[in-house]
Amino acid sequence: MHNFIQILSILSIALMSGLFYGWSISVIPGLAKINDLAYLQAFQSMNKAIINPFFFLAFIGSIILLSGLTIYTASTGMNQKFYLLLTACLLYVFGTIAVTFFGNVPLNNQLEILQLNELSSSELENFRNIFESKWNFLNTIRTISSLIALILLLLSCFIKSQ
Repeated sequence: MHNFIQILSILSIALMSGLFYGWSISVIPGLAKINDLAYLQAFQSMNKAIINPFFFLAFIGSIILLSGLTIYTASTGMNQKFYLLLTACLLYVFGTIAVTFFGNVPLNNQLEILQLNELSSSELENFRNIFESKWNFLNTIRTISSLIALILLLLSCFIKSQ
């Protein structure tokens, strides 16, 4: 059962890391090249599209699986494998999940309530500038945190439990 949870943990964290990384290297640079109204409309559309069962399965599943794996490993002893998993878990929870809930989601919610067609070009530009810089910075934190958590999780596979 331990190996099965470990594999599912790796898969879920890898999916989330890949999502954040893919967003960083393709979506963000692509969106940077379009005008303010198109940028904000595209972002509103993507925010709606990502709210789906497949995203939530990986997003919520990653927390449950990694936490469960860490707790299970703790029950076998406080060894190097446990500390790698604990570090991965804490980094993922605070650097990815908390940043998403307390950073990216509130920004997305601010964008969602905007009536874009009612804003002037200067209002669109101002909102985009604030939104884009904050959102991209937070996504960088999520990307780095999830990738490091994934590396630690993978490294833990090479340590034998005692």
